[in-house]
Amino acid sequence: MEKYDYLVVGVGLFGAIFAYEAKKRDKKVLAIEKRNHIAGNIYTEKIEGINVHKYGAHIFHTSNKKVWDYINQFAEFNRYTNSPVARYKDELYNMPFNMNTFHELLGVITPKDAKRKIEEEKRNANISEPKNLEEQAISLVGKTIYEKLVKGYTEKQWGKKANELPSFIIKRLPVRFTYDNNYFNDKYQGIPIGGYTKIIEKMLDGIEVKLNYDFFEHREELENNAEKIIFTGPIDKYYNYKYGELEYRSLKFETEILEEENYQGNAVVNYTEFGVPYTRIIEHKHFEFDTETKKTVITKEYPEKWEKGKEEYYPVNDDKNNDLYSKYKALANNEKRIVFGGRLGEYKYYDMDKVIEKALDMVNHEFLQV
Repeated sequence: MEKYDYLVVGVGLFGAIFAYEAKKRDKKVLAIEKRNHIAGNIYTEKIEGINVHKYGAHIFHTSNKKVWDYINQFAEFNRYTNSPVARYKDELYNMPFNMNTFHELLGVITPKDAKRKIEEEKRNANISEPKNLEEQAISLVGKTIYEKLVKGYTEKQWGKKANELPSFIIKRLPVRFTYDNNYFNDKYQGIPIGGYTKIIEKMLDGIEVKLNYDFFEHREELENNAEKIIFTGPIDKYYNYKYGELEYRSLKFETEILEEENYQGNAVVNYTEFGVPYTRIIEHKHFEFDTETKKTVITKEYPEKWEKGKEEYYPVNDDKNNDLYSKYKALANNEKRIVFGGRLGEYKYYDMDKVIEKALDMVNHEFLQV
């Protein structure tokens, strides 16, 4: 094997950005990926002329102009606005919780009436110090909203009863007293025209990439032939689970091609009823505005218990796991040749804009030493 300045393990957004920036600085880079494709969880694949988000809906949003300008080097973004719909049985509500939601759920029209109704429900619950997620949610938005739009969805997502979950999971719930269905408050928002995979392809242009290539199967050879390693895989696995396994929640996706033009009328519909096993259905063609196919592609998203061999999607950042991660972090801090980054390397869930921020911070630290 050749000698490389940098080995990048994992070519999702974080790894691809570092590889791109290292190559710009004339560094010799090898990027490897255990999957059979680049782009990690933001991978999009063209099916029936539709860019399908293979690992769940990814809507880019940020208020950081530096991040927005950076990602726009690689793609033009459309004007997609995230306005998900929540379905409880046969009832439909706008998300995030806003005046449209309150009108349908609480029978109110003005913000003043909505606030009064929610405060009345919060007082009736008589919760002074929330001891679990259920009490925390009720103390924030009242019982009606909690029971229809929070309880079932959350219990499916985490695989536990809401009154068994810690309150910190829902530190706050987005509540808006305007008739505005835009989920994000960020200044910049959209979907890359042509899909996310094209962004990563441009970043990796001219860089040696090996797919279906597991770091742990070739570890000794790889470590001997790279001056430094950027590792975006699970930090506990890198250390052979020395202190134990970090916990995650996983997901399963079922994608179907339907012989109809429009299945649900919206890109994302959340199913908040516990009896429905999936948390949402994504209809991918609604992310874009120029899809002319008479067919449509939908994906049902099922939360799953994580176990080895399944993809790690959501870190379980409770006290036990955060304490365990701190032990691995202490080991990482003493490393000279390896740097951990990204969702799995840092055991933290990141939105895409935050991934870019963190990757560029690493680039600055690595090459500018600031």
